[in-house]
Amino acid sequence: MNIAPLVVRDEILLENLVLVDGQGGCGKTLFTAIVTAMDRVELLNYSPELENICALNYLGKIEDDAAQAMIRIQMDLVLYETMMSRRTNFRPADLSSVFRDVDFLTYVKRLFSKGDEVVPERIKEEKPILHFATHNLLAYSEPIHKALGKKVVLIEVVRHPLYMLIQQTLNQINHFESPGTARQFNIFIKHKDKQLPYLNFGQEELYLRSNPVERAIYEMQKISDLTESFKDKFKGSYGRQILTIPFERFVLDPWLYMRRMGDFLATKMTSKTRKVMKKQNVPRGRISDGIPLDIYKRCGWEPPEKELNEQQELVKRRQFAIEQGASKKAMSVLDRMCHDYEEKYLSTVSGLKRSAM
Repeated sequence: MNIAPLVVRDEILLENLVLVDGQGGCGKTLFTAIVTAMDRVELLNYSPELENICALNYLGKIEDDAAQAMIRIQMDLVLYETMMSRRTNFRPADLSSVFRDVDFLTYVKRLFSKGDEVVPERIKEEKPILHFATHNLLAYSEPIHKALGKKVVLIEVVRHPLYMLIQQTLNQINHFESPGTARQFNIFIKHKDKQLPYLNFGQEELYLRSNPVERAIYEMQKISDLTESFKDKFKGSYGRQILTIPFERFVLDPWLYMRRMGDFLATKMTSKTRKVMKKQNVPRGRISDGIPLDIYKRCGWEPPEKELNEQQELVKRRQFAIEQGASKKAMSVLDRMCHDYEEKYLSTVSGLKRSAM
């Protein structure tokens, strides 16, 4: 009788990993720019492999031991190659480009430095903090925590649902219809004759009968609910490795959160960090006073209207949902999410709670 072996990877090169995670439109781009500028933190990278391993584990398609071993291998491989600039982005316009990094010369020098067998010792000496931006991962992140233990810190960026709605609606339009699906390197599931994003496992029929803005609302609700359930369930196990930061509070007054991030990562701010924060317009006078990056514009960002206050900006974004054809049921779900978010994260921030609708 054949018995499947236990899959392991006992030795590991990785010293520290920081994941900046959140839903689409939550402000991860701003946070990753600032986190990268902290001492010892590596250039921003992305890891669909990490996200897909966790997705497959959540769907019961890959065993726990295999998922954990693959995570340890993948993180070591990325770190190993990063330390030799093999996995380094030199495209000038990309957000993860070395040319956008405050220490870009470091990555250029690595191109010409010794690699391979000397890399493990360099990792021990320099203690680099590997750095990824991830999407909707926290709710499914148990394999990461089991695989990496205290080596991983997850920064969860949360934001008012109305500020995420436009980007997520555009994603539903552009990413999940042909040919947009071919550029989405994430797991899909089959339902009848359709393929759906795995995030909709368990609400397939609701997804199919909904329009793009309704799909965005229902996905936001499901991810939020699963994430909160995960944090409640594993508060005692992984709570000290998860730092939740509300976008609104951070951009208005970032200093407490910057100290917390430094403590979580066992690192510190530098003059370069402050320079990047200034470039990101943090702190700022209004939440909506973002910077006009091309990627923001592609995701639906528009400059704020000067005559609108914070509450009016929220009302404007709620009106977007109505104009896009959101049903009364979907609007009820959206309003409940907004109320819960405001009560949890914005109750003490002046001017950021909507009046009753």
